[in-house]
Amino acid sequence: MRFSLCNEVLAEMPFERQCELAATLGYQGLEIAPFTLSDTPEQITAREAARIRATVESFGLTVTGLHWLLVKPEGLSLTDPDDALRARTLGVMRRLTGLCAELGGAVLVHGSPKQRQIAAGETLEIALGRLREALASVADAAAADGVTYCLEPLSAHETPVINTIAQAAALVRSVDHPNLRTMIDCSAAGLGESEPVADLIDRWLPTGLIGHIQVNDPNRRGPGQGEMKFAPILAALQRQGYQGAIGVEPFAYVPDGPTTAAFCSGYLRGLREALG
Repeated sequence: MRFSLCNEVLAEMPFERQCELAATLGYQGLEIAPFTLSDTPEQITAREAARIRATVESFGLTVTGLHWLLVKPEGLSLTDPDDALRARTLGVMRRLTGLCAELGGAVLVHGSPKQRQIAAGETLEIALGRLREALASVADAAAADGVTYCLEPLSAHETPVINTIAQAAALVRSVDHPNLRTMIDCSAAGLGESEPVADLIDRWLPTGLIGHIQVNDPNRRGPGQGEMKFAPILAALQRQGYQGAIGVEPFAYVPDGPTTAAFCSGYLRGLREALG
């Protein structure tokens, strides 16, 4: 099992120091939030991407993928009635698939709840239709760049548009593209699903629709910092032969990001060793 630290946990540090600390703590990769690299990540050139990748790899890490895709530039939306705004947002998404490939990543995780809301006076069906249209287009870009684009189910506290794996799977199946999949985020699953995460893994991984796993607690802190038990989750991933990286994505850093990153690494590596 390869653990990849979501780099915004260390965003207070210069990027090179993020890489150094992540490697020191025993992570194998970084899962990068594009907004931590630039306020206009869609404008990062291939040359700059190569420099970022070389920095990561100089510490023995890899970029495993991108997540939290649409924070910057500001004002993006996939479900807004404004055609021009949706086209601009889709342009950013399509460029990010290329950036992911240039950085050496394999997967993009589309969470970004604020950018997938139901517009005033409209319906969930309209929002889903717009989201589906955008994902069908970005799946083609992902295929051209050799990466996988994953729609992330999020809890109803964050967005009314795609809250469960079943809902995400239905949309992914309707698009029917090999480079579009969904994923499991433990925090969101703990808040929005009726089954334990380990059972979700056993049910959904065999379908081929799951492209990524992120580990975090429903309390928004890191794995091992709340009530959720992660030994059964890692055991299920092992049982199902999961081959991807596991993104470590806490949202609340207590007392701070570096300490949280250190705790999560020690906890998860201990569980991994116990599994053998």
